[in-house]
Amino acid sequence: MNASELGLPMAVPAEGLPARVRIHEVGARDGLQNEKATVPTAVKAEFVRRLAGTGLTTIEATSFVHPKWVPQLADAEELYPAVSDLPVELPVLVPNERGLDRALALGARRVAVFASATESFAKANLNRTVDEALAMFEPVVARAKEQGVHVRGYLSMCFGDPWEGAVPVPEVVRVCRALLDMGCDELSLGDTIGVATPGHVTALIAALTEAGVPVPALGVHFHDTYGQALSNTLAALQQGVATVDASAGGLGGCPYAKSATGNLATEDLVWMLRGLGIDTGVDLGRLVATSVWMAAHLGRPSPSRTVRALSHQEQ
Repeated sequence: MNASELGLPMAVPAEGLPARVRIHEVGARDGLQNEKATVPTAVKAEFVRRLAGTGLTTIEATSFVHPKWVPQLADAEELYPAVSDLPVELPVLVPNERGLDRALALGARRVAVFASATESFAKANLNRTVDEALAMFEPVVARAKEQGVHVRGYLSMCFGDPWEGAVPVPEVVRVCRALLDMGCDELSLGDTIGVATPGHVTALIAALTEAGVPVPALGVHFHDTYGQALSNTLAALQQGVATVDASAGGLGGCPYAKSATGNLATEDLVWMLRGLGIDTGVDLGRLVATSVWMAAHLGRPSPSRTVRALSHQEQ
């Protein structure tokens, strides 16, 4: 018998945590954008469909960036219509007004912009200063809101930068406040190189709250470079955050930050949340099967410990 059939993990709720967490699944976009081999559009579409079949309600589908910058996502125009009939939210990344035009033309109703808390990463990722990038996003966000489109603001390097080192909390708060003020509905705090620790997470969320950023508008996006993603997630949950980014099978990294390893695996997150008695609406068995299927297409095993444990038990 596998762990699920044995009733594991046992649900033991902890005080002060959200009753439900919305998982913002990024495997199909953030997970696949860093793959060296080209993943066929049909496989990507099937991946999104299988993820939707697990009970996930928010699945980031693709990114409308210039193909030169992220060639793995050059098929956005083909992929999005292939999955747009699904009864889930399908946010897409739009780096500029041209990207927004492409997304709106296909009927996208949720978009995201991608800012940086540090000058070095803004230069590497966007070839702009932090403030120049914010200025570029203003008309994108304004036009999206005019169309009634939900806008998420990603903020990279919230906890550390591979060129600059430690990132001052006030600078992160400043950029978050700017994104919120220009009209973003939601912010995702990114630990792009995985150097955050729970105390740092707690301090940043407290500082954001003090600056008037509402906790319900916050999501967290942790990488597991140093094995801290789950502990950092728990720290965020203790502060009231109820949106967590994760990637099926632990896929992904960041093409502009070479020290970034995989995202927090969705299966590992669901296992922890299930043990805490927190509802996600996700069928863990189906999710594991989906990640095993994708790992076969990528030609390597999933780095998710939960995937490895449950798929091994089911062989």
